[in-house]
Amino acid sequence: MPERLPPLEQPYLPETAAVLRRMMPGGEEPIALFRMYARNRHLAEALHSWGSYQLSRRLGLGLRDREIVIDRTCAVCGCEYEWGVHVARFAARAGLTPAQIGSLTHGTSADACWTAERDRLLLDAADALHTDHDIDDALWTRLSAEFNPEQLLDLFMLCGWYHAISFTARAARLAPEPGTPRFRDFRPPGVAARSAPGT
Repeated sequence: MPERLPPLEQPYLPETAAVLRRMMPGGEEPIALFRMYARNRHLAEALHSWGSYQLSRRLGLGLRDREIVIDRTCAVCGCEYEWGVHVARFAARAGLTPAQIGSLTHGTSADACWTAERDRLLLDAADALHTDHDIDDALWTRLSAEFNPEQLLDLFMLCGWYHAISFTARAARLAPEPGTPRFRDFRPPGVAARSAPGT
């Protein structure tokens, strides 16, 4: 399926190139998502500021917590693009096993691969926010026993942020980044495929 908002290609305008350099660490070529957002430079600058916080050590959630929330949110939104970027770049560093990545993509918090209550809580919170747009009293009690108020605020905003990223990437029909995994790569036998645009 063709991309609806094709990412910018080089040569970039100088001010656009400057934004993209800030968005992509280590001098790498900017990913398609960033180059698409750069079509609106002011938006890209604002997104960079917020995204930098969400992926920084200032976030009240550690790397593993963060990636569980992001991977699950992108999966339930059917955003194979952003899910693939995060699985490729962060899953190993976050200590996520192939079984856990498969569960984040196609399973539930009841899957046997989840042995820590904290991990299960993060999945349950991401699912509740996605499905019900709310946290019920029982889940709130469980969450507040594990996470402090600052962490809860970060959790809710992180989930919402990656809904926005997922909606944009899906609506724009961004093609997966080269070399990133696909939902089907982590689908357990007998489990139906998760929906993604063009699949």
